[in-house]
Amino acid sequence: MKVLITGGAGFIGSNYVYIHLDARPEDELTVLDALTYSGHRENLAEAEARGVKFVEGRIEDRALVTALFEEGQFDWVVHFAAETHVDRSIKDPGLFVTTNVMGTQVLLDAARDFGVKRFHHVSTDEVYGDLGFGSTDQFTEESAIRPSSPYSATKAASDFLALSYFRTFGVPVTISRCSNNYGPFQSVENLIPVLIGRAARDEALPIYGTGQNVRDWLFVKDHCEAILAILERGTVGEIYNVGGNNEWANIDIAKLVLNLIDKPENLISFVEDRKGHDQRYAIDSSKLMRELGWSPRTSFEEGMRQTVEWYKIALYERSHTSRRNGLAPLPADQSHEQTSASHL
Repeated sequence: MKVLITGGAGFIGSNYVYIHLDARPEDELTVLDALTYSGHRENLAEAEARGVKFVEGRIEDRALVTALFEEGQFDWVVHFAAETHVDRSIKDPGLFVTTNVMGTQVLLDAARDFGVKRFHHVSTDEVYGDLGFGSTDQFTEESAIRPSSPYSATKAASDFLALSYFRTFGVPVTISRCSNNYGPFQSVENLIPVLIGRAARDEALPIYGTGQNVRDWLFVKDHCEAILAILERGTVGEIYNVGGNNEWANIDIAKLVLNLIDKPENLISFVEDRKGHDQRYAIDSSKLMRELGWSPRTSFEEGMRQTVEWYKIALYERSHTSRRNGLAPLPADQSHEQTSASHL
């Protein structure tokens, strides 16, 4: 099987590359990534040593994508590539439209023209909008689409575009919408890496508003196993929610990180709330569990332990490399929250 993975140098994408390599070592993998703020080729060092091909470029570059499909003759496309950060989308919505909507269209056109056997589009629970603080509901695949930010609006648009290519042109599309991911290789702009890095430096941990906003957290490797299950056994034209059934308020995440690395809670600092900040996300993954037999395997305690240990090593190595090579240190002033699944 020949597989194109877009955004495969990012957080979730790079984790998926390794999950796929281990599960299906006979497949030929190609990664297309623009290497923007959250994509790092070093994430793929081991994968390239194992034969993964890397191509640098943007998904909205039609000439590049067409040439890549013509050369690669891909059977599957796993589409992670997207601009993902809510705060960045508030500052520059146009970039999100270009990449997330127009870029997805370019890929879908190529998938149609070259007859791919499966096009899997990785989306986010943020397309559903949010649930109120007092709600006990969960999002299902039938929930209304009510995006709150330019980021989630462009992801919703790309979802609809993918589904339209299935109905109109017969492109064999599947879609997954996941809750907040955490784990190795995540961008240092996102909530958990920010908290770990700042706590390790005894710096204030910035938390939006009162910290009561709730997210459902999913270990990245469990998410990647769900995607592979959908590719192998999912039904074309279907949407599958992928969640951890693991809701935590942001303030409690901060306290957990501080506890794991033995730092005092007085490092927590509240900052001005994000515009249009969603209150609560909660995902119902029962369709995926029932139809494909998937369930998250990693407890939050174990996943967070692995994540903290990974970042402690990464921060140490980056600090020493920075001093040797004159590189900029890891960001120390970010207050952003992890928001989604892609670019991963």
